[in-house]
Amino acid sequence: MATVSIARVDGLSPQDRDILAFEGGWWRHPGAKEQAIKDTFGMSTTRYYQVLAGLIDRPEALAADPALVNRLRERRDARRRGRGRSA
Repeated sequence: MATVSIARVDGLSPQDRDILAFEGGWWRHPGAKEQAIKDTFGMSTTRYYQVLAGLIDRPEALAADPALVNRLRERRDARRRGRGRSA
């Protein structure tokens, strides 16, 4: 009998789901999120945002939390448009 890993049935790893849940939170102080990233995920903020950028482009992430993923995509796209104007 084949076993299916429940952790990946939706195509997302537990860390992927944790990152999406983490992004749904709110931070009172500017440095609080950066410290929480290091404490929670054990990675630099640069690496975290690289992982997040790849994650929000995945259809599995969109299916898991459409409102959050669309909000993050819109925020990313707005930043990209803003950078394009100043270049």
